[in-house]
Amino acid sequence: MMPSTRRHYLQSSWALGLAVAATSTALCMSVLAGWQRGGWFAERLVWVAIGVVLVIGAHLVPTLCRSTPLAIRCVGGLLWVACMVATSYGHATFFILSQQHAGQARAAGVFVANTPDHRSLTAVMRERADMTAALAVANARRCVRDCASLQVRRVSLTARVDALDAEADEVRRQQTSDDHNAVRQEVLRDDPVTTRLAALLGLPPVRVDLFAGLAFAAVLESVACLFWWIGLQPRSPVTASAVAVRAPVTVDKTAGNAASTGTVTTPRSVSRGLVIPIDTEVTQLARDIAAGHVRPTVSGIRRHLGCSQAKASALRRQLTLLA
Repeated sequence: MMPSTRRHYLQSSWALGLAVAATSTALCMSVLAGWQRGGWFAERLVWVAIGVVLVIGAHLVPTLCRSTPLAIRCVGGLLWVACMVATSYGHATFFILSQQHAGQARAAGVFVANTPDHRSLTAVMRERADMTAALAVANARRCVRDCASLQVRRVSLTARVDALDAEADEVRRQQTSDDHNAVRQEVLRDDPVTTRLAALLGLPPVRVDLFAGLAFAAVLESVACLFWWIGLQPRSPVTASAVAVRAPVTVDKTAGNAASTGTVTTPRSVSRGLVIPIDTEVTQLARDIAAGHVRPTVSGIRRHLGCSQAKASALRRQLTLLA
């Protein structure tokens, strides 16, 4: 295998491997996004099928339409743009939903102390107001008879007011802790990078999440399209100067006569100092033209080999150099 051929083979192999990885990742994302969109099982299956078709179309339409006529390429370009937009929308749905799930998991990790049920602060303060009023009445009464019982009532009401004050303080502390935990959970629901980027740009975090999801989706689709384009690129005919050999075989004008008489002629020279390797497509095509089996035109070469217009034109140019 020649160095250029080996390099082309390695390049195509790496490109195909990366293309398969990118397409597989995109397919997984489309399957998950479609599954989360649908409600019934049949609806989920339809959403998944739509996502798979759109991903494959977005990745392979440019490569498949590369050698087609101009009209088909224009239609394919419009369909490719539509597939890219729809696929990016589906992938953005996946990114946003996954971010929400991750935020819920982070928020669930916030420690919340198990505190016993307590009364509301309003109820505590209402009872404290009643006790304070009763204490004021007890303090206003003059001791005429049975002063000991009045003193006991005053002390009891004072202790009750103090207990209600302590309970009110405990309720306030618990409310402060609950508010703090709620704020922490709300902060953890948003991605840290998204939060800081939103503060830097002055945009809501939800909008930044949407733009980030669309950007990730567009990059993934573009990378997959590029790798499929490179990996499935047709192998161009090897030029004679790149694969020259020591014992060249050249095309002679008497090859047609030799083929008709059943003898093989070993050519000796080639004009312009170019050399044709033995087992190349150009060599075989030159032999067929010399034998009269193929017309030396682009249309004749295309009909003979069943190849595209671009490849036939490239082969015709190389034959012109060897003439």
